[in-house]
Amino acid sequence: MPKKAYLAEHLSSEELKDRYRSSQDSVETRRWHLLWKISLGWTIKNAAVAVGLDYQYSFRILKRYNELGEEGVKNLKKKSAEHRRGKEPLLKEEQFQKLKEELKERPADGGIWTGSKVARWIEKETGREKVWNQRG
Repeated sequence: MPKKAYLAEHLSSEELKDRYRSSQDSVETRRWHLLWKISLGWTIKNAAVAVGLDYQYSFRILKRYNELGEEGVKNLKKKSAEHRRGKEPLLKEEQFQKLKEELKERPADGGIWTGSKVARWIEKETGREKVWNQRG
């Protein structure tokens, strides 16, 4: 029989379950889920498999929780609210609203709207030389 993992008593099993269910960050949610399973008597290996994590990573999460409590579960790589992923938006807000209205009607060729047709519309609206179809 595998040795039971040591879980510090920072929070009760019910409190770990509450943290798991109420977390808004997907990384932290998985970590809380792992810790909740371990608090129920699951082995690290089985809990890791159940929540889709690697064993070594799960072991590190448990170790950090034991050392730091709730602080050890936090996602330190969480993006700040000001950080934007990828490129800046192609359209200003008023242009975006205009596009939304255009999309309610049929395109000029009478067919259906596609990504490439939207990209061409953005090129005309913004004066950009090239807008890739994927961005449309």
